[in-house]
Amino acid sequence: MVADVPNLRFKEFQGEWEEKRLSEIAELYKGNGISKEQLSDRGEPCILYGELYTKYKSEVISEVVSKTNIDTKKLVRSKANDVIIPCSGETAEDIATARCVPYDNILLGGDLNIIRLHDTEGSFMSYQLNGKRKYDIAKVAQGVSVVHLYGEHLKGVKTYVPCVEEQKKIARLLSLLDERIATQSKVIDKLQSLIKGLNNHLYQQYGNEIETSFAYLGVSYSGLSGKTATDFGSGKPFITYLNVYSNNVIEETSYQYVRMGENEKQNIVRYGDVLFTLSSETPEEVGIGSVYLGNQEVYLNSFCFGVHITNIQKVFSPYLSYYISTTQFRKFIYPFAQGSTRFNLCKADFEKSKFKLPSLENQKRIYESLKCLSGKVAAEDAILKQYHSQKQYLLRQMLI
Repeated sequence: MVADVPNLRFKEFQGEWEEKRLSEIAELYKGNGISKEQLSDRGEPCILYGELYTKYKSEVISEVVSKTNIDTKKLVRSKANDVIIPCSGETAEDIATARCVPYDNILLGGDLNIIRLHDTEGSFMSYQLNGKRKYDIAKVAQGVSVVHLYGEHLKGVKTYVPCVEEQKKIARLLSLLDERIATQSKVIDKLQSLIKGLNNHLYQQYGNEIETSFAYLGVSYSGLSGKTATDFGSGKPFITYLNVYSNNVIEETSYQYVRMGENEKQNIVRYGDVLFTLSSETPEEVGIGSVYLGNQEVYLNSFCFGVHITNIQKVFSPYLSYYISTTQFRKFIYPFAQGSTRFNLCKADFEKSKFKLPSLENQKRIYESLKCLSGKVAAEDAILKQYHSQKQYLLRQMLI
């Protein structure tokens, strides 16, 4: 990079970009009011800070999804071109999440920083703050367990600004890529919905052929025990809680590591084992399952348990990766969640309780059918990752 010029640039633009602090190019405000409980089906459009993490994935908000019908007299309204950033988050990196609001009169909830730009394009600034400025913002955020970021912290953040026409052209290119990412995400969502619907339908059609229980199908075992924080970080691979929670089949590139002593006895996860989470904050999320289809010697985190399948005459383990996500199985496991503020799986009762499966032959047929669709999802997901990688490259090269 030479002077204040990006590495990659549209050929019609020349000259250096101007270095400006946010306080020089914008006024900073804060949102007000509006809790999640105050959202409704009718009323005026509004944005809550948490939605920047969950609902608005691209830098420019194309459609406001939430509404509220509370008294708006004391609430803060957007002006088209505003950029908003959360005031709090779990990590300093997460909190540096900027979104441009291209509409007037959107109600902006509390815990939102509002950057009201004078002449700069909000879409361009949103991309810059999420790109090269992300870690500058993270540095000025304060806190440990909960990180806070306020207008006073943001005022000193440096930005680099070209002429308005160049800002618009950069933002337009990046927004086109965001549109492609959104379309690709919808393709994946529809395929996953198809798998879910077909999985449920096939189970309803063939799922009454065998009555069994996990106690009959195999032997259960616990996860790691006797470990302290100093044991983690290197050593033997183990399957994390999140890996079990997030995947029907264990993701073999997402292991973490734990040191094992010589002759130390811990349970090893084997091919075809079914793994379940033991607890969660809601009963609906207790007993989320995954199947291990790898051949590496791996261990299991202490917040999950496994069932080693021994009765291979009754069950085809790969099929269980689909069965445990059916609506019918989730209804079966739900009553075994016990607790009030945190819910735990009553493991002994769960293992002994009977459920129904298709015949072994039909399990294999269903698995092969669903596996083909899952392969299509994996291929589309690889394309999506390439789009995200391309976007990150452009953010690094086209911005200072």
